[in-house]
Amino acid sequence: MRKTLIMASLALGAFTARAQAPTAPTQNANNKFEQLGPMLPTPNTFRTAAGAPGKDYFQNRADYDIKVTLNDAEQKIIGTETVTYHNNSTDELRYIWLQLDQNLFAKGSTGSVTRTGGVNESGMSFAQLQNMTSVRERSQQQASDKFGYKITRVTDGKSNQPLKYTINETMMRIDLPTPLKPGTSYAFNVDWNYFVTEYYGRSGYEKFKDGNSNYFIAHWFPRLCAYNDVNGWQNKQFLGQGEFTLIFGNYKVAITVPSDHIVGSTGECQNYKQVLSATQQKRMAQAATSKTPVVIVTQAEAEAAEKAQPADVKATKTWVYKADNVRDFAFASSRKFIWDAMQTDVYGDGKKIWSMSFYSKEGNPLWGQYSTRVVEHTLKSYGNRTIKYPYPVAISCHATAGGGMEYPMISFNGGRPEADGTYSEGVKAGMIGVIIHEVGHNFFPMIVNSDERQWTWMDEGLNTFCQYLAEKEWDYNFPSRRGEPQFIVDYMKSDKAVLSPIMTSSDNVINLGANAYAKPATALNILRETVMGRELFDYAFKEYARRWAFKSPEPADFFRTLEDASGVDLDWFWKGWFYGVEPVDQDLVEVDWYQANSQNPEVVKAEARAEAQRRMNTISKQRDALKKDESVVAQDSTMRDFYNSYDPYAVTDADRKKYQDYLATLTAEERSVLEGKQNFYTLSLKNKGGIPMPVIIRMEFEDGTDSVARFPAEIWRFNDVSIKKVIATNKKVTQWTLDPFQEIADIDTENNSFPRTSKPTRFQLFKQQQRFGPQGQNPMQQQRQGTRPPAQQGSGRN
Repeated sequence: MRKTLIMASLALGAFTARAQAPTAPTQNANNKFEQLGPMLPTPNTFRTAAGAPGKDYFQNRADYDIKVTLNDAEQKIIGTETVTYHNNSTDELRYIWLQLDQNLFAKGSTGSVTRTGGVNESGMSFAQLQNMTSVRERSQQQASDKFGYKITRVTDGKSNQPLKYTINETMMRIDLPTPLKPGTSYAFNVDWNYFVTEYYGRSGYEKFKDGNSNYFIAHWFPRLCAYNDVNGWQNKQFLGQGEFTLIFGNYKVAITVPSDHIVGSTGECQNYKQVLSATQQKRMAQAATSKTPVVIVTQAEAEAAEKAQPADVKATKTWVYKADNVRDFAFASSRKFIWDAMQTDVYGDGKKIWSMSFYSKEGNPLWGQYSTRVVEHTLKSYGNRTIKYPYPVAISCHATAGGGMEYPMISFNGGRPEADGTYSEGVKAGMIGVIIHEVGHNFFPMIVNSDERQWTWMDEGLNTFCQYLAEKEWDYNFPSRRGEPQFIVDYMKSDKAVLSPIMTSSDNVINLGANAYAKPATALNILRETVMGRELFDYAFKEYARRWAFKSPEPADFFRTLEDASGVDLDWFWKGWFYGVEPVDQDLVEVDWYQANSQNPEVVKAEARAEAQRRMNTISKQRDALKKDESVVAQDSTMRDFYNSYDPYAVTDADRKKYQDYLATLTAEERSVLEGKQNFYTLSLKNKGGIPMPVIIRMEFEDGTDSVARFPAEIWRFNDVSIKKVIATNKKVTQWTLDPFQEIADIDTENNSFPRTSKPTRFQLFKQQQRFGPQGQNPMQQQRQGTRPPAQQGSGRN
C-alpha cells in the first residue's frame, strides 16, 4: 500500500528515518552482539590476544627410527622403534604417554562396546547383520588375541633396561627412570606387532579375488601423545570418531615387504637404486622433468606381478624413507600397484615437488587420467591461499570404492569405476573431490597442526572449505556437495534435539559430516562472500596459516586471528554459527510504501480525483449508471444547486499561487525530492531463526530493472528479533526478495518475498512413468550399447 508523507518541514535532515530505540531487556537485546569474552580462554604468554603464538609458546617433539616388516601371508605388522622425545616445555615430566590406536580393535575396547543401535521386532537376516555391523565391530568378534597391539619390549635407549609401562586401552604410559627436565631429551625402545584389519576407512587391507591385497598402513606404531600449554597431556582415548592429536618429529623408516611389492610412503625414498629396476629408474628420471604424469610401474607390469600369491613370495626388499618435521607416518604396499608421477614447479619459484599416484588396475581408467594431476592442482590451490607446500612429495593411493584418509605426504582415496571401465559423473566427481580433500589435509592438520581428537572442525571444516574453492578452480561447473549455503539448509532446519554446536568435542558430535565438515565450511564461505568480502577474508585466512604453520592452534587462535588481521568484529558470528544450533530464517513481513506530498495542486488534486473514482467504482455504481438519467435530480433542474456542478478536484488560481509561494521557500535540493517523485519504503523484518545475519534484498522495479541493497548483520544490534528499515528509490518497486542469491543459508524462502510469491507443487500424472531410462546404467554404458543417455537433471551430488 502506498502512503503519503505530509511534510510540514522538508529540510532533508528532517526526513532522516528515526532510529529504532533499543528494545526492552526482556528481549535480551544486544546479547548476540556482545563479545565472546569469558567463552574464550584468557590470553597469556603462550597464546596472545591477537591469536598468535606468544613468546613462551612451546611444543615438544619426537624423532623416530623405525624398522617394520609387512608379513603378507599372515597379514601382520612386526616393528621396532627407537624414539627420542624432546621436552621443550617449562615442565618436568615424570612419565610420557603414547597412543596405541590399534587397540581400538581389541575385544572389549570402549570404542567398540559403546556403539549403540537396536534390532526391531521384525528381525533381520544374517546378511543384514553383516551389512549393518562395521568392519571394526566385526573385528571384535574374533579371538581376543587377534587384533590390537602386542607390546613385546619397552626399554631404555642407552642401557636397554626394561621400563615400567601401563596400557590403558588405546593409551600407554611409560614411567621414566628419572624426571625429564625442561630442555632435555630421552630415548627409549619399543617392539610390537599386530594383525592388520580389513580396510575400515582409515587403514587396513583390501583383498581382491586374485588372492592379493592392497595394504594401507596407518596408526601402525606406538606414537607420542601431545603435551601442551592448554591440556597438558592429550591422552583422550581413541573411540574411532575423534581423530589424532600428534606432534612433529623427524622419521627414518625401513619398510621390509615382499620383493615384488611397490611401496608408497610418507617422506623421500633413500634407496630407489636398490628397490627399482633399471627401467623404472629411467622412468623416474623422465618424470622428474615432465609436466604430465609418467608411468613408473605400468598396468601390464602390475598385472604380471599380481599373478603371484602371498605365500609364494619368500624374498623381501627393504624400502628406506626419510621424512623431516612431520606429525605422522603412513605407507601403502602391494604387488598390484600401478605407479605414475611427475615432478613440477608448482608455484613457479624454482622448487619442484613430486606428485604421485599408486593404484591397482581396478582404479583405471579414472586414476591414470586424473589422480596425479589433481594432486598437483591441490597443492597449487591450497598453497596460494595458505602457505606453499613445504614437503618434497604428495601421494594419492587408491583405496577401495569410497571415502578417504590423510597422512603427511600420502593419502588413501576412493573412487572406483565399474568393472567395464565406465563410470558415472558422480563417481568421477567423487574421486576428484576426495583426492582434493585428502591431499588438502596436508595443510590442515598436517602443517597447521590442530587437535583433531578434540576439535574435528579445525581440520575437516577448514579443509572442506578449501576443497570447495579448489574444486571450483579445477572446473567452474564442478558439482561440489559442500560449501554453498543452500546445501546446509536441511541440516540447519533439523530438530535441535539432534543438533550439536560445531564447538562440540569430536567424539560427541551427532552427524559428524554435516556438523564438522559442511557447516564450518559453509560458515567460512559466508564469511568470505557476504560478511567480510574476499579481500579481507583471504588475507586473514592466509595469516592464520602463516602464524600456525608447524604449530598447534586452538579455536580461540583461529577466531582471534581472523578478527585481528581483518579489523572485522566477528564475535556475533562465532557465537551464532560455532557455539549455537539456531538456524537462519529472515522474514520479510511487510513493506509500506510512502511518497513525499509534493503539494503541487495539479498533482495532488489529480491523484485525489483518481482515488475517489476508484473508491466509487463499485459494482452497484456500475449497474446504477444504466439508470442514472432516471434520477430526480437528472429530470428536475430545480433540484440542482451550486454543489451539483462544483468540482472539488479542479485546480484554481489560488491553489497555483499558494504552491508557487511554497516553492520559493525551498532550496534546489529540496525541490528535487518533490519533483523526482521519490519513493520511500519501510521494510518490516523479523529474525525468526535466531542467528543475526546480513540483510540482502533485491528490488525489482516497474520498468523491468532491479537493484540489490546490502546491510551488515549489525543492523540487528539493537533488536535481534524484529526491525524496520527505510529504503528510498527513484523508481517504484514491484517485488522485494530477501537473500536473492542464497548467501546466508536461510531455511525458509517462502517468507523471503513481498508481495508473497508461490510456486506450484508438481504431481505425476501417470504411475510408474519411466522418466530416466533403464535403471542401474551410467551414461557411458548406455552410449556403448547405442542407447540414448538420460537427460541430465543437474550435476549435484548427495
